Amino acid sequence: MVFRLDEKEISFPDPALADPDGLLAVGGDLSVNRLLLAYHHGIFPWFSEDDPICWYSPHERCVIFPDQVKISKSMAKVLKDEVFKITYNQAFPEVIRNCAKVGRKDQPGTWITEEMQEAYIALHEYGYAKSVEVWKDGVLCGGLYGLEIGAVFCGESMFSLVSNASKAALIWLCQEKNFDLIDCQLPNDHLLSLGAVMISREEYYDLLQPQ
Repeated sequence: MVFRLDEKEISFPDPALADPDGLLAVGGDLSVNRLLLAYHHGIFPWFSEDDPICWYSPHERCVIFPDQVKISKSMAKVLKDEVFKITYNQAFPEVIRNCAKVGRKDQPGTWITEEMQEAYIALHEYGYAKSVEVWKDGVLCGGLYGLEIGAVFCGESMFSLVSNASKAALIWLCQEKNFDLIDCQLPNDHLLSLGAVMISREEYYDLLQPQ
């Protein structure tokens, strides 16, 4: 059953009531308070331009446990040779705009609409949304962004303008920051090759809770 949210009341239905594809609700807004409430309950927005705001809570979650990230021999050499310079939370607006430009395979346009960009930049300004930036020869060439929810980094999107840049960002996040879990939301071959696994919504929600 898909619920319609009240724009005046910031609340969500029980995530367990989501449809088989994970769709839980439509409507509401992208205010800082609503987004924070959503992420604390394992819910995230995902919709296309001109569509209503859609809120998802998948029955299975794609995640990476940082100590289990897989690094190929060629990627290990890239990191050892310091091909890239990597920074944290130094160019958030540039990262999210690049993610919006690159988009996702097999999807027309971008789901990171202007409205979404403004919402997550606001989250960044409040200290909740963070980015990893990958630089080569002083030029931003890759990165990712997401939200810090306790010991979980809720990844939203990544981009790569040169080979291995987004991989370097994700591996750096796993190795250099003290997160218990990297939430990747939905699986793809790229993430699975880096060691992503599927866990249940219930297990994911438990990991979101303060220890």
